[in-house]
Amino acid sequence: MSSKSSRRATERTPLVNGETSSPTHGGYSQTPTQRSVVFTVLLDSRRTPGRESDNVTVRSMAQVWHVTKVTLLSNYVNFLLLVVPVALIAGALHWNATAVFTLNFFAIIPLAAVLAFATEEISLKLGQTLGGLLNATFGNAVELIVSIIALRDGQIEVVQASMLGSILSNLLLVMGMCFLFGGLVHRGTTGHGQEQEFSPAVAQTTCSLMTLSTASLVIPAALYTVLDQNHSAEKNSTILTLSRGTAVILFLLYLLYLVFQLRTHSNLFDTEGQVEDESEAEEPRISAVSAAFVLVVTTILVAICADYLVGSIDAIVESANISKAFIGLILIPIVGNAAEHVTAVVVAVRNKMDLAMGVAIGSSIQIALGVTPFLVIVGWIIGQPMTLHFETCKSGLLTPSCQQPD
Repeated sequence: MSSKSSRRATERTPLVNGETSSPTHGGYSQTPTQRSVVFTVLLDSRRTPGRESDNVTVRSMAQVWHVTKVTLLSNYVNFLLLVVPVALIAGALHWNATAVFTLNFFAIIPLAAVLAFATEEISLKLGQTLGGLLNATFGNAVELIVSIIALRDGQIEVVQASMLGSILSNLLLVMGMCFLFGGLVHRGTTGHGQEQEFSPAVAQTTCSLMTLSTASLVIPAALYTVLDQNHSAEKNSTILTLSRGTAVILFLLYLLYLVFQLRTHSNLFDTEGQVEDESEAEEPRISAVSAAFVLVVTTILVAICADYLVGSIDAIVESANISKAFIGLILIPIVGNAAEHVTAVVVAVRNKMDLAMGVAIGSSIQIALGVTPFLVIVGWIIGQPMTLHFETCKSGLLTPSCQQPD
């Protein structure tokens, strides 16, 4: 975010400009200029020496290093990128299922953060409408990729549990942490907590959409309960038909919601009032072409790691004595949303509750209205009986959860 860049710039200016002196160690005194050059080459995400060189080779190498450096420094979780090559080797060489699952689990977390970074960089070039559409498309790309691969392999229980887990983790865990840490940090002079404000219009709109999507997910479970238990095949066919029809309607509703958010009522979702004062507007840190290249490469890596991850589920369920429901409900949502969860809590601590709610609730709406219906349609196309029928107990959790933002 631009506020992060602004603050980093403020903190690093003395060092970059060589305004601090360095002590002498072992008879060798490193000048401020030397320290400034080393810092600029390795850690300054704004500048990289050589990018303006007349030498094509030097300029190309400097540009590659600049894109790599900016990408690596874009998120705190990116240190886990060291796990990615090991995870790929583990999957390719068919290591122990536990090792393959664990390594690829931790590999996807930073890849999701890089994917979000590249998407945001491209969005800044496209403008508000197209940028918002791109963010909406790739906002839950990791969950979508993992779920499509799992659906292809017939892991329908894992797919359904992961969709439900993503919604619940955003509405309960992330929102709860935003309220908790935001309230703890922002206290008045008396030590009492201060009220953090957010847009009621946005909260009411998103809550209404979540209520509608929840009803669409609860109805198949209720219908499954009341149908004749003696005709299992006919009952499953009825639920499947209902789910596919409902999925088409929900997906169309999601498209209308995007029009509402990005075009007709974009002012309701404008969070400029909570953005810190800055001397200049937020600008892309890498070019659109570079960001697109990062996006494509990262998407391919996510798909490979997800394939290894899903392929090891059956073996790890048998060896580790954990259920597929636990993997889908708890573990897979962490994979795709870890970096996003951190972002929501950080902006809540900075008293930007509209941004925090936009991250948490917006992701839930994308899952409930966009990703889940889309997966039902994909299952329809590839011949997998993916339905909106979640277990009655799991579906019941959604009803109180979606009322929380209201």
